[in-house]
Amino acid sequence: MELKEYVLPSPGNATSFFSSIGVTSFSANTASLMRINEQPYRVLVADDQPAVLDALKLLFRSHDFDVDTVRSPQVVLESIALREYDALLVDLNYARDTTSGREGIELLDRIREIDNRLPIVVMTAWGTIDLAVAAVRRGARDFIQKPWDDERLVSTITIHAELYRALRQGQRLAAENQLMRNQGRTIFVAQAPSMRPVNEAIAQIGPSDASVLITGEHGSGKEVVAQMLHGVSRRSEKALITVNTGGLPEGTFESELFGHVRGAFTDARTDRIGRFEMADGGTLFLDEIANVPMRQQARLLRVLETGEMERVGSSRTQKVNVRVISATNADLKAACEQGNFREDLLFRLNTVEIHLPPLRERREDIPALSSHFLHKYTARYNKQVEGFTPEAMEKLLEYNWPGNVRELDHTIERAVLMCRDEKIDVNHLGLPSSNNSRSVNFSDMSLEEVEALLVGKALARYNGNVSQAAEVLGLSRGTFYRRMEKHGLYAPSAVKKEK
Repeated sequence: MELKEYVLPSPGNATSFFSSIGVTSFSANTASLMRINEQPYRVLVADDQPAVLDALKLLFRSHDFDVDTVRSPQVVLESIALREYDALLVDLNYARDTTSGREGIELLDRIREIDNRLPIVVMTAWGTIDLAVAAVRRGARDFIQKPWDDERLVSTITIHAELYRALRQGQRLAAENQLMRNQGRTIFVAQAPSMRPVNEAIAQIGPSDASVLITGEHGSGKEVVAQMLHGVSRRSEKALITVNTGGLPEGTFESELFGHVRGAFTDARTDRIGRFEMADGGTLFLDEIANVPMRQQARLLRVLETGEMERVGSSRTQKVNVRVISATNADLKAACEQGNFREDLLFRLNTVEIHLPPLRERREDIPALSSHFLHKYTARYNKQVEGFTPEAMEKLLEYNWPGNVRELDHTIERAVLMCRDEKIDVNHLGLPSSNNSRSVNFSDMSLEEVEALLVGKALARYNGNVSQAAEVLGLSRGTFYRRMEKHGLYAPSAVKKEK
């Protein structure tokens, strides 16, 4: 299978790619590292006593910290799953047991399962040396006993928050350097604002071994994102093995993924290495993961959980070290609710989920993508085509692209083949008439009209789900409801959906 090539933002290097998402180069000098990101340190404080939380909130805010406070271990886990923190300050004792620190110790284990780099400082009024040692062994960075010393507490949190930010920035710089070394393999266009979360996720998650689920419509470039994630990872020198799981017949699924030994079945005349073994030490990209049959999902889950597998027809267990990236255009959560996909498998696959917007939501990238595909196909077919007429580019920009980037790729290839002029014109594109194109001209609309249109489209896209519509527009639910009411879009159907 040919690797898709996409263009990095001008001037075409990794530095511009990362600077476009807010990551800049920095000195290895410690002082420089600690000045990374002038945003206030974000700290999560957990304690079951409201008075303690109020006092700590006042203390940290007086030192310009961004503080969230919670009262239970469960809310701690929910909070770090939703927001990124620079440090955690957690009590060791909660409602279940007021003196042993057992709940706090268990909470440390759960936090480290989510992010084992996140600095945790523990505190308790029942502090003992043994409890402090136990907490540090479980991953705590420091130990504070109540009543605390304000200066020491703030200093401790500041140091760990600075170091954590330096660590994250160092990983992003390593990803940038790796990406620069990998230029020429996968080229990426990601200038549109809607692509910023994708860029940030690649920079932050790429260097890790975390499992990633890439979601998005057919043809939106999910395989390219997988290649980028692999390219900036520590596994980039090893293989990236791609499997279209939706195209594997159920009868050969296990043989393709896990291999088989001679004689395992009628046509097994020789031993065969499966895709997991091929990807050992590297990355396995499972495309169309939603199409894996239920019977095979259990076998796949076992390998992901244990790193162990057997070839078909063999009882010999083999260890494999594989990072798994998967992709789908389906709603896996809905598939789980319908009993078509295992929920425990979904949890294994989407440690991090990256949603790739369709091309119609990233139109700013169309000119760069079109130019790249033009260069690609003029070289392939030895054609002297220098660019696009203004009318052709306008057509490319206004078309709705139901087939996304893949359709754009094919459209430019066809245009290059059909063009006998210096520039591609509208008639070379072969795109349908305007009934399939975006007919709205924003330049002729007022600001309120544009707002009403966007709110209405967001509601329609998410079938009246206000929470999802508000999130995609970057609004709170309350603000979104006010916008709906303002523009007469407060529909009973939407309220029903939300409930």
